[in-house]
Amino acid sequence: MNPRPTGRLVRAATGSDLVLTRSFRASVEDVWASVTEPERTARWFGPWKGDAAPGRTIQVQMSFEDEAPWFDMHIDACEPPHRLAISATDEHGTWRIELLLSEADGSTRLEFVEHLDTEEQIGENGPGWEYYLDRLVAARDGSPEPDFDAYYPAMKPYFIDQIGQDPAG
Repeated sequence: MNPRPTGRLVRAATGSDLVLTRSFRASVEDVWASVTEPERTARWFGPWKGDAAPGRTIQVQMSFEDEAPWFDMHIDACEPPHRLAISATDEHGTWRIELLLSEADGSTRLEFVEHLDTEEQIGENGPGWEYYLDRLVAARDGSPEPDFDAYYPAMKPYFIDQIGQDPAG
């Protein structure tokens, strides 16, 4: 399998966003469960534990990273089944992420947005998020799990090239 990158860099008045989308033949409630219920997030990202609610912090495990680290993730907003905003801080900086879901004609569109403080890490982050979102697709439809080696470093140039593109078109 040679996955194709789908993410795009979007510049707005408040900064830059890395935006990736996936579509699912499922209800918005079912896709919401895949991104919020710990036993379902464990299938594609990692489990989480804690008392989840807006303004609270939970612990999330990145099961598919070296040493499967746990880290704190703050829930900035939770508006089921359409919007989840979360943030975390680690040695690489602060991660501010939104998951936006919308349903039409029997399909749910998931828009994954990473609000970037800088564009410096886009060559690493872009392929990583593509990988995790394809893991979500595989977990939902039973297809084979993707191989990270097909994403990184192969997709890195695609994302770095977006830094130089004229946002006006």
